Amino acid sequence: MKLVVFIPAYNEEKTIAQVIQEIPKEIEGIDDLEILVVDDGSIDNTVAEAKKAGALVASHAKNEGLGIAFSTGIEEALKQKADIVVNMDADGQFDSKEIPKLIKPILEKRAEMVAGSRFETKDSIAQVPFIRRLGNKGFTSLVNILTKENFTDSQCGFRAYSREALLRLNLFGRFTYTQEVFLDLLNKGLKIEQIPVKVRYYQERKSKISGSLFSYALRAITIILRTFRDYKPLVFFGIPGLTIFGIGIILWLYSFIYWLIYFQTTPVRMYFFVGTGLLTFGFLLIILALIADMLKRIRKNQEEILYKLKKQEYEKSN
Repeated sequence: MKLVVFIPAYNEEKTIAQVIQEIPKEIEGIDDLEILVVDDGSIDNTVAEAKKAGALVASHAKNEGLGIAFSTGIEEALKQKADIVVNMDADGQFDSKEIPKLIKPILEKRAEMVAGSRFETKDSIAQVPFIRRLGNKGFTSLVNILTKENFTDSQCGFRAYSREALLRLNLFGRFTYTQEVFLDLLNKGLKIEQIPVKVRYYQERKSKISGSLFSYALRAITIILRTFRDYKPLVFFGIPGLTIFGIGIILWLYSFIYWLIYFQTTPVRMYFFVGTGLLTFGFLLIILALIADMLKRIRKNQEEILYKLKKQEYEKSN
């Protein structure tokens, strides 16, 4: 079994070497270990420090975003013939000694992805700033509603993936990947397990990903909703369509019955026009839901073909 630990990094010259050096060199069940740093257009000495510490480095010419860096890490890990991949942050907030615990469910064939959770032990929860806990709770609740699961941390950057999960993943978000991975793999029927992990936060450190919390929230929610739209179009378009159509029927019938009784429309004329507009808009949304559902079937077939091509290419290279 080959394990590739990949670390997305952007201007992390102060911490990257230590993070690499702390990764255990011997792990039970693993015969071969490779460390890969995905440099996302750093303008400091991140690349030199990573190479000096013994890691392979794949670099972007410019800063592309965490989502693209994650996709690059997947591609490079598969090129390295990885059976299991662990991704972790470059700032030293996670304890790499927990990697054996993280990959155990995959080695035991219990899961295809294992996500670390910072919110299952009091010690770890206390380390996370309040505003981050609040934001994470909101995003995790949204993911749980959309997937009908009960996760506790949808944004942790410390995770393990089987080769099957890597071949199945098909991501579109440039800004981040954390929530999209849950939606993508669960919709493809893959098992995800979550385990508690330790975390260390440094008060002086500023996140290179989140920046403005409002901007982060807006972009992350956009990625989640787009992913949900693609996998559940009947729900995404159909439920609002039926709701609007139903309200339109009520308003239209009310005004029509009023006209039948009193032979005038003066007090309820606006109800008639609004109801007609809502009926039309709701009907169009329902049609859109049906068309999007047909497109989902096409996408599903395309993703299955893509998966088989990836798998065939991987097996040929071996």
